[in-house]
Amino acid sequence: MKIQNRKIGKNYPPLVIAELGINHGGDLKTAMQMVDAAHKSGAEVIKHQTHIVDDEMSGAAKKVIPGNAKKSIYEIMQECALNEDDEIKLKEYIESKGMIFISTPFSRAAANRLEKMNISAYKIGSGECNNYPLIEHIAQFKKPMIISTGMNNINSIRKTVEILQKYSIEYALLHTTNLYPTPPHLVRLGAMVEMMREFPDAIIGLSDHTTSNLACFGAVALGACILERHFTDSMQRKGPDIINSMDPRALKELIEGSKELALMRGGKKEAAKEEQVTIDFAFASVVSIKDIKKGEKFSKENIWVKRPGIGEIKAEFYKDLIGKVCKNDIKNDTLISWKDIDE
Repeated sequence: MKIQNRKIGKNYPPLVIAELGINHGGDLKTAMQMVDAAHKSGAEVIKHQTHIVDDEMSGAAKKVIPGNAKKSIYEIMQECALNEDDEIKLKEYIESKGMIFISTPFSRAAANRLEKMNISAYKIGSGECNNYPLIEHIAQFKKPMIISTGMNNINSIRKTVEILQKYSIEYALLHTTNLYPTPPHLVRLGAMVEMMREFPDAIIGLSDHTTSNLACFGAVALGACILERHFTDSMQRKGPDIINSMDPRALKELIEGSKELALMRGGKKEAAKEEQVTIDFAFASVVSIKDIKKGEKFSKENIWVKRPGIGEIKAEFYKDLIGKVCKNDIKNDTLISWKDIDE
């Protein structure tokens, strides 16, 4: 999978997405300050949320209050949404810093706005994962899509994947738990592993709402290729998502740590060739512990195993020598070789 020139997959460093979301509170200046902070921390991708409230929600939303807020979801989004001109300015500012701008459209009108802005990829929120009409509308734009899958199961995710495949879309699936913040026992990294099994052709990652980088680090160890967390320039700011956001220091640690962790994945249980320098001194070899005469049998009284491991006969073959006949005179404290054994 590729977004602009950024390749994503197990052969590349995990992609860390810094989500501004609505943390700017609807203020473009604040959003730009957050962009500056993310850029200094090494961010590659900034994700926004595109809300056109009248197209996104019916009037019934005015009575629905999220678990992490005291206002209705309708009021929150009205206050936090950037208008089209401001969102264009935000995109241009992010791109002027050499970063990639992506966004989550929460409605058809929002998707159309982003397409008009020539966005390079779409991020789909968990609430829209099973919004198949909207998924299909966005898929027709033929851009890469990253889908969060919180609150969904394998069957509902599969329906979305079928739409993406129908339109030959490059896509990624992110395991998510939509609680703000998410307690550790509900992260369920096993669900991400299940998605890897069920969707072997998909790029898999984690969109995390905990209060630290631990879940993301664990996800990388298990094979995650994309990590997403909310981002703020200061944990002192107000907003429903600040509590589960990362600040500049945490973002820098996540980028650097995930890159290092990815290098630790894979491998098979065998000695690495680079370990030979340690093998030479750490392993043991069979050695004489007294003078041994030609024709004498090797026994526990005249041979034992000692460091270093540079001898011809390693400790693992010690028992094979017991009872064998010595072919040559051997001095005490001499490494035994196979030529000393009379077969």
